[in-house]
Amino acid sequence: METIKALIIEDEKPARDLLNNYISNHQQIEVIGEIDNGFDAVKLINEHNPDLIFLDIQIPKLTGLEVLELVENMPCVIFTTAYNEYAIKAFEINAVDYLLKPYSRKRFAEAIEKASVRLAKGEKGENEKKLLETTNATEEEFLQRVVIKDRSKINVVATTEIKYIKAEDDYVMIHSEKGNFLKQKTMKFFESSLDPKQFVRIHRSYIVNINIISSLQLYEKDSYVVKTTDGDTLKVSKTGLKKIKQQLDM
Repeated sequence: METIKALIIEDEKPARDLLNNYISNHQQIEVIGEIDNGFDAVKLINEHNPDLIFLDIQIPKLTGLEVLELVENMPCVIFTTAYNEYAIKAFEINAVDYLLKPYSRKRFAEAIEKASVRLAKGEKGENEKKLLETTNATEEEFLQRVVIKDRSKINVVATTEIKYIKAEDDYVMIHSEKGNFLKQKTMKFFESSLDPKQFVRIHRSYIVNINIISSLQLYEKDSYVVKTTDGDTLKVSKTGLKKIKQQLDM
């Protein structure tokens, strides 16, 4: 049986110890590292390219879901968490399994069997990566922040700091108070995931924070532009014009 390289990503030592204890019954699994925060998790996953990770969702610096956004080669993922509200999200991204603490040795063994079957088929985490890129926030929990990896640096931008977002082929350029950042997400994702009370899609290429709109100006016949408080000029489509007028109660 081929060895399965695994990383444990848990911020609590008792949880890591329990995982190691359960893993000891599965000789095919080799634990190649233990991490207690999101920043180091991204670094080690990208450096060691594990087959499998045991990932808590609520960890310091980045959440488990934010960690997955930033990895280059997605491993198979078994979530280990005390919070059941993330189960739907785990299901949406096709995670191997979702272990709700406290979980039994038997339940853990079932998760390992699922991971082994998937890895034996040569399926690592490519599907999870694709699904994660398109999975939106729910209406009840719009994005509060966005994480962006820039070479070896991880930037965390609060949505309140975002000025506007511009489409850039398969990416978007996020213009924020902290600077401009390129992220591999779609405009559709951000349109669905940002609070519509704060952000409006004014054009196929622009989503704007209404707080930075300085003025709405007629550019040419039946064509408008938005002027931002920084002096930028953003195109407005006919549909975007209607949305702005509704948002600003014009």
